[in-house]
Amino acid sequence: MSQGIKVILFDLGNVLIDFDFSIAAKRFAYFCEKGPKEITGLFLSSNIINLFEEGKISPKDFFSQVKDMLDLNISYARFIPIWNEVFFLSAKNRSVYSLANNLRNNYRIAVLSNTNMLHYDYIKEYFPVFNIFNEVFASCKMGLIKPDPRIYKQVLEALDVKPEEVFYTDDREELVKSAAALKINGFVFTDYKKLKSDLINLGVI
Repeated sequence: MSQGIKVILFDLGNVLIDFDFSIAAKRFAYFCEKGPKEITGLFLSSNIINLFEEGKISPKDFFSQVKDMLDLNISYARFIPIWNEVFFLSAKNRSVYSLANNLRNNYRIAVLSNTNMLHYDYIKEYFPVFNIFNEVFASCKMGLIKPDPRIYKQVLEALDVKPEEVFYTDDREELVKSAAALKINGFVFTDYKKLKSDLINLGVI
């Protein structure tokens, strides 16, 4: 066990669970006059997902805004499964989960994710991802999203640890950089092999 590291902090998407938004975009295209690429582009250029992930708008308000943005001819009940059914577990995810499960024998393990309430509840119900973790920090419950430095500070405070005592892995470089600016040991996740190597290099395993 590393003397310095007390907490292993994992990102969720593309680390513990994979997702593909194009699955939803293709299904939304059946209910409007826009194609999947245009739908994806509209989501990327809008601030709507950030607001939803910050918990600033409710699921029904989010649906209403998406419906207007895409001119969707769809009910809320029909919208929810399309929005949610974009997640899947890969061999990579299972390897990371197994590693986290082993690490919890000697460390506190936690998740920090930019996610919205619909996705959070859906993953909690249908995927065995959160059950081994000591803490799960969801942006929609915290009112902040990564890379806002305040979200990392809230996590440090909640876990009662110093930045140097945390190993953090995330697939997005800009999020890792923001954490690293606070002296958190941040590493960009690309695959299981690199994650294991990063942990070894820091003396964790």
